Amino acid sequence: MTAGERIDRVVGTTDGVRTALDAAVEHLRGRQHEDGWWKGLLATNVTMDAEDLMLRTFIDVATPRTNEETARWIRSQQRVDGSWATFHGGPGDLSTTVEAWVALRLAGDQPEARHMRHAAEFATREGGVERARVFTHVWLALFGLWSWDDCPALPPEIMYLPAWAPLNIYNWGCWARQTIVPLTIVSALEPVHPVEFGIAELKTGAPPAPRQPAYSISGFFQRLDIVLHGYRRRPLKRLRQKAMRLAVEWILARQEADGGWGGIQPPWVYSLIALHLMGYPLDHPAVRAGIEGLDGFTVHASSSDGPLRWLEACQSPVWDTGLALAALLDAGVPADDPAVLKATDWLLGEEIRAGGDWQVRRPELPPGGWAFEFANDNYPDTDDTAEIVLALRRVDHPDPARVRAVIDRAVLWTTGMQSRDGGWGAFDADNTHTLANALPFCDFGAVIDPPSADVTAHVVEMLAAEGHTDEEPCRRGVRWLLDAQEADGSWFGRWGANHVYGTGAVVPALIATGMPADAPAVQAAVRWLENHQNDDGGWGEDLRSYDDPVWIGRGESTASQTAWALLALLAADEDSVAVDRGVEYLVRTQRADGGWDEDLYTGTGFPGDFYINYEIYRLVFPIWALGRYVARSAR
Repeated sequence: MTAGERIDRVVGTTDGVRTALDAAVEHLRGRQHEDGWWKGLLATNVTMDAEDLMLRTFIDVATPRTNEETARWIRSQQRVDGSWATFHGGPGDLSTTVEAWVALRLAGDQPEARHMRHAAEFATREGGVERARVFTHVWLALFGLWSWDDCPALPPEIMYLPAWAPLNIYNWGCWARQTIVPLTIVSALEPVHPVEFGIAELKTGAPPAPRQPAYSISGFFQRLDIVLHGYRRRPLKRLRQKAMRLAVEWILARQEADGGWGGIQPPWVYSLIALHLMGYPLDHPAVRAGIEGLDGFTVHASSSDGPLRWLEACQSPVWDTGLALAALLDAGVPADDPAVLKATDWLLGEEIRAGGDWQVRRPELPPGGWAFEFANDNYPDTDDTAEIVLALRRVDHPDPARVRAVIDRAVLWTTGMQSRDGGWGAFDADNTHTLANALPFCDFGAVIDPPSADVTAHVVEMLAAEGHTDEEPCRRGVRWLLDAQEADGSWFGRWGANHVYGTGAVVPALIATGMPADAPAVQAAVRWLENHQNDDGGWGEDLRSYDDPVWIGRGESTASQTAWALLALLAADEDSVAVDRGVEYLVRTQRADGGWDEDLYTGTGFPGDFYINYEIYRLVFPIWALGRYVARSAR
């Protein structure tokens, strides 16, 4: 039975799949901005909102309205057990719950209120504020609710470490270094903005966790932290002052056009606090732009209880537009369609031609490529760049020479960002030093940017499409991918959930390089995907798979994850019932307006700690999968 005949059996008619695809394309067209870009909302968790409220209180820009609307949003996200989770449907998280509780107290909620009592009860069951993460303790210390002596020291003198030295700031991932640098100022000054309440309700009286053995790396740093605390009390004043001024200069040099830092919340809020502590007034251009930029990341909504206000941790218009452009082309939209050309022109205008921190490791490499956000010129990334090249090369643009020049610069830059081991990280090359992971400060989130299977796969696929399959960078990338394959046949997904995402990225890349579909690596991946298909025909993987192997490849089906699995199976030319059932799932679960519902998070910020719901994923990836399925059936 052919694929086309099985479509008739499973979903009615070939036209039925085409109808679903056309409806999705029309829905995507309707979401394009008049300037050519797409941007879906990016949801995370209430930590962003709690810290935004705390930031505004600390630097004295909070208003009753912002506090009330933010608090209303935080309350709306509380789980029945009193906690707040880090992703939809996930378990309660201690640190997120503590920060939400404190933010609500700042907004005026009383500890006797039912929702506050339930939150405190959850927190104490989980070990209390004593077991919260370091960043939570830092926020508490800012308001005198935790002792700075019980927060790890982070001396600003780290700014003087040369690029070759261990623990220099360029050994951290770009998101981490932009957070650490302003925090060195905060740590040195130990500021306190007093509040009129305490956190006794969150405490258990538990003693500190025992130190690691002195002979271990973690144990060494724990003992070094004691020394650094002593130095913090009696520093070399002139050296410290110079180091803090150098940190401020570094921060100001990296402020983006939108007023932010890195286009993400953590370095943004800590940079504003650091500038505030260093005497920069609210009307200083850098501070004013930073606050106004945060306002631009704010989402306003309504509810039966009143207006809501929440903060996007970052925004993804370049990424969303690249994915949307590729989706349209895979759906059969003409390569010179007006929507395609408008998106192309906007992306061409977003090309980054300036230098950035990536030049510390690659000083001779010419710039090129794209970042993730509207304004993040300091930090282009290889993942966005690879996906955008894969889309742009298929466009029939009236100025093909311009498009080709942009693509050539992007390919050159991305190739030059290959790490020594043959893989690609997202933002930096050779950002693989793991020593920072052992620091007492680093108990939350990824702090380095080593090569990952999903990013490496996207770059390899791009190089293959550009005709570089037989060249050494591409061959080394393929070897890296084959070495990274898990014993079960899947690949780990760094930036998406999780093995379904990694496997969905790698298989198309390997096939693009000319690897046959019956190659052992490809067939192992196919078997893994087919073995993890849900009874409803879809695929899903719960974010708990990053912490608990029981969840690997397991979870409630989602549109985006089903599409990722289908993209891999279609690339491997699988003509199977599994493919048909996956397509049937997408057609059956499509909304009347052409989109899909997806409350579950399928994006990853920091594996195990921070997750993302990309609103655009539930639309663009199903379009890719359905488009490629229809194209194959027409062959």
